[in-house]
Amino acid sequence: MKKLSTPLIWRWHLYAGLIIAPFLIILSITGAVYLFKFDIEDYIYKDYYQVEPAETRLPPSDLVNTALNTVGGGEATRYRPGEDDSRSVEVGILDNNGDSLTVFLNPYTRTVLGVINDDTRPMELLADAHSELMAGTLGDRLVELVASWTIIMILSGLYLWFPKSKEKLKGVFTFRFNKGNRVKWRDLHTVSGFWLSGGILFFILSGMLWTGFWGNGVQQLTTASGFGYPPSIWTGPAPESDTVTKEIADVSWAAEQLPVAESEMFSGVNQASINDIVAVAESTKIHPSYDIFYPGSDTGVFTLSTFPHQAQEEATIHIDQYSTNVLADYRYDHYGPLGKFMALAITIHKGLQFGIWNQIFGVIICIGLIGMVVTGFWMWIKRRPKDHMGAPKSKSIFHFKGPLIILVILGIIFPLVGLSLIFVFLLDRFVIRRVPKLNKFIYG
Repeated sequence: MKKLSTPLIWRWHLYAGLIIAPFLIILSITGAVYLFKFDIEDYIYKDYYQVEPAETRLPPSDLVNTALNTVGGGEATRYRPGEDDSRSVEVGILDNNGDSLTVFLNPYTRTVLGVINDDTRPMELLADAHSELMAGTLGDRLVELVASWTIIMILSGLYLWFPKSKEKLKGVFTFRFNKGNRVKWRDLHTVSGFWLSGGILFFILSGMLWTGFWGNGVQQLTTASGFGYPPSIWTGPAPESDTVTKEIADVSWAAEQLPVAESEMFSGVNQASINDIVAVAESTKIHPSYDIFYPGSDTGVFTLSTFPHQAQEEATIHIDQYSTNVLADYRYDHYGPLGKFMALAITIHKGLQFGIWNQIFGVIICIGLIGMVVTGFWMWIKRRPKDHMGAPKSKSIFHFKGPLIILVILGIIFPLVGLSLIFVFLLDRFVIRRVPKLNKFIYG
């Protein structure tokens, strides 16, 4: 199959690379910076985060009222006590204008340290650029499509790289810098691609878990396949609810599809104080970096959520807003094998699981991917004839059973790839091949 299909694989590798190259550079740059999100925010907001510990903390309810008065009213949506004695308290508020704000307070003195509009946080904007290209649902689908085609590009690149029996190690596993510019650029592209391919595939697949189409499908499949939520996490029977946890709180990936039980309303009983909910949170012994999300309705629940740097410390807890009974307690130990793998993959993707070494590894992958894009584009520019794209001539893919079957399988696993293949086929058949100049430029 090698002799027959190598030109075809090369064509697909070239065209895919040229189309997705700009997006890969954007995703790599934003991803490399986002690996240091917590370090950057610790520096930017150091005056908001750090407080001098004292003997007595004020009640959470007092701090929430202070925050609401500071912004002129609104609705409290989130409370974060802080993970240690020197960390400020955060109160999330939906103000009267509909803006999402975070108020930082000294829990010992009630001093307001600062107010931030959550939508304008630099790292939130960066995350939006990385995950959605700042284009909402359309951007999310585009990122997923680019990621899916990057997988195809990596696999096709490995196929083209695969050494022949007579080749030596140099130029296959090691660089050759003394063989002229053409060989040097080729080795920088292909040898780097080989050594980085595993890391790139890992970061792409783990990043796709956040996508709205493929990632959501994997979540549902994980739950439906028996790797979902064990009955033991609920104090009663599992709720039959159309509301899932990601709709009411910011939680870990594994808990996003967790059904939400309703709080049991009693006549004359008011919602529990945030003081009581903090006391319940402390009794559960979850990681101290937790957030408390307020109920969104009369039957809603308080949700405790923490997904710190180590996946093993993730937790999502639902609390009845009237009785303060724990309705669900879902932690890493409850995850199935697939859920645990996904949780670890996500924390590694975010550069958190293994500290600075994790961040360094991520930066190397991002820089390496940019380097592969640049070297590949430079080689194409140097080799491309003036009058056409410069891809080798090849028969249609329908003449090659192996590559066709692989593309069909990838189109099923990644549905957006399948849709894009149909689009490319129709574009080729009814547009490119019917316009002589365009046909000559693309196919030579």
